[in-house]
Amino acid sequence: MATPPGYRDIARQRLRDTIIDAARDLTIAHGWDNVRMAQVATKTGISRQTVYNEFDSKAGLAEALAQREAERFIAGVRANLFAHGDDVRAGAYSAILYVLRDAAGDPLIKAILAGTRDGPDPLLPFLTTRAEMVLTAAKAVLQEWAAEHLPGISAERRSFAAESIVRLVVSHMVLPTAPAEHTAGHLADAIARAALAVEPHLR
Repeated sequence: MATPPGYRDIARQRLRDTIIDAARDLTIAHGWDNVRMAQVATKTGISRQTVYNEFDSKAGLAEALAQREAERFIAGVRANLFAHGDDVRAGAYSAILYVLRDAAGDPLIKAILAGTRDGPDPLLPFLTTRAEMVLTAAKAVLQEWAAEHLPGISAERRSFAAESIVRLVVSHMVLPTAPAEHTAGHLADAIARAALAVEPHLR
């Protein structure tokens, strides 16, 4: 049985979260290249040494920020997919819209998914190194959802379909051609039609 976290552990995690929040806000406002550890300390109301004690270096803070953004994104995809029970279209629409609208509106998440390194002021190079990991995790979540709600599809087809959907959604996020709601609706319709082709009982 796991030992519940003690007060000091909880307090330290809250401190780390506060520091990461400050770094995130400063990154969005000014660009990562312009963020200084002293600024992060000032924004959180702690000493610069405390920031260094928690993250060792600016690179360490960047890695922690990238990790949290990636985990938050995957959690959002999972929550939206599984929130609609057996309604395949609703689950697909909700998750796709989350990526196209909510995640795409977040410059750090967009940096992860697009893997963008160009530009005069890269947001956070550490984010781009997580692109493949995040896309793989998103594919795994989609496969898990499909296995539960579309058991008639073989594991091989689920894997291929999940990867194709992830790549397609990200491409629409990076280069949108229509409002997010429209794109999410069309893609969700396609997924629902494909599901009905192998799951007649969903009609």
